[in-house]
Amino acid sequence: MKDKILQGATNLFLSYGFKSVTMDDIANKLGMSKKTIYQHFDNKTKLVEATTMHLFEFISVGINHICSLEKNPVEEIYSIKQFVMEHLKNEKSSPQYQLQKYYPTIFKNLKERQFCVMQDCVIENLNKGVAIGLYRKDIDVDFISRIYFNAMMVLKDDDLFPKDKFSMPSLMNNYLEYHLRGICTPKGLEILNNYINSNQSKA
Repeated sequence: MKDKILQGATNLFLSYGFKSVTMDDIANKLGMSKKTIYQHFDNKTKLVEATTMHLFEFISVGINHICSLEKNPVEEIYSIKQFVMEHLKNEKSSPQYQLQKYYPTIFKNLKERQFCVMQDCVIENLNKGVAIGLYRKDIDVDFISRIYFNAMMVLKDDDLFPKDKFSMPSLMNNYLEYHLRGICTPKGLEILNNYINSNQSKA
């Protein structure tokens, strides 16, 4: 029952936002009473915290799986982007922005965990790219990995990139191309250009 509540609440939060979805909405969607939900979660804040950590763990496992497939670093970074976007429903409700605004303590905890996972993933991607000649040997891996994480966070800022002017898929694609063009060797750029040209219809 607890897993059913987590899954249902996660879908609603991602679709409509953490602020607008009520416990009544979740109960109605799941066809159960609020009392049943409160047996597992004391209040909405506890449910928001549980859903964000549940989704974080799920996405972390998925990212680790993609990294284990040993794709070339350029393709790997796009595959991770695609996986994350699919499971965050393209972030149409700005979940991270709403989490930061209405649940700052939960957001801070989540951000720290996200940084640890993404930092390891990006550093591994960068080192692999350098080793096989797709990324320049002179890049500062630690610096770029930190810039990468913070840029990804900034893309989700509704004040800077309002949803009525920027879609999350286009923001992500534009940023990944910007990031990769800054670090790729000519060999890496060839792979990047081929990837972009062959996936334009999916952008």
